[in-house]
Amino acid sequence: MSIVFDRALHRRRLTRAVAGEYPDFLLARAVADLDERLSAVLRRFGVAADLATPLPLALPVLAARADAHIRLAETSGAGGDVIGDLEALPLAAGSIDLAASLLALHAANDLPGALIQIRRALRPDGLFIGCLLGGRSLHELREAFLAAEAETTGGASPRVAPFADLRDLGSLLQRAGFALPVIDSEPVAVRYGDVFGLMRDLRAMGWGNALAGRARTGLRRRTLLRMAEVYAERFADPDGRVRATFEIVWLSGWAPHESQQQPLRPGSAKARLADALGVAEITTGERPGE
Repeated sequence: MSIVFDRALHRRRLTRAVAGEYPDFLLARAVADLDERLSAVLRRFGVAADLATPLPLALPVLAARADAHIRLAETSGAGGDVIGDLEALPLAAGSIDLAASLLALHAANDLPGALIQIRRALRPDGLFIGCLLGGRSLHELREAFLAAEAETTGGASPRVAPFADLRDLGSLLQRAGFALPVIDSEPVAVRYGDVFGLMRDLRAMGWGNALAGRARTGLRRRTLLRMAEVYAERFADPDGRVRATFEIVWLSGWAPHESQQQPLRPGSAKARLADALGVAEITTGERPGE
């Protein structure tokens, strides 16, 4: 497992963020989406768990669909029943029926391991649903920093997290053992008067640079000002306000159960596709399974 994030630093910053004026516009949107997505699941759950959503905003949504609910928070002050780590879930195997996690998993070093632990914590036919930041998130800020540092220092250091790609996340669900995995994403554009407004919001959400490979020296004023200029040159709207993209990727999957739909075995079909399409079949000469 590669160490991408300084998790201790991330938790310290998250502690300060939830104790302050946390900008919850992305989180509130995610909670509304969670409510809508769960409305399509026509069943009631036994025990639901909120796994490390930064604020306890998802609890009313889960409480409306479960007989009981618990909340795991990664830091004190965030309204958790249990304080723990997404990478070391303090949940027994088969102890919950619904797991939800909003805007937290993108800061895990071992995302495959976290997903495996979530799947193990679910009872058979239990549901996991969550969202995290995807690879297109903050691409404007990343590009502006790279250009400014190359111009002012002749090099570059990591400033914006390398969020996971959509295709990689889909394969991670399957590797973690989830059945019927579904993944989709939505880019959310947020506008600011300047890039410094974006940076203030990122710090207030605890999303400052917590990369393990970050530069330990301070950011030069010249580089910061040039970054702001590049950002405005490349990503401003006609009214002068700048855009920031947050790609919200949604993941869902079920703990396997015999009642779920299963794919047919190769060669077990009772009708030919060629007959259904009304065309002649052209064979390769190979038998199924070869």
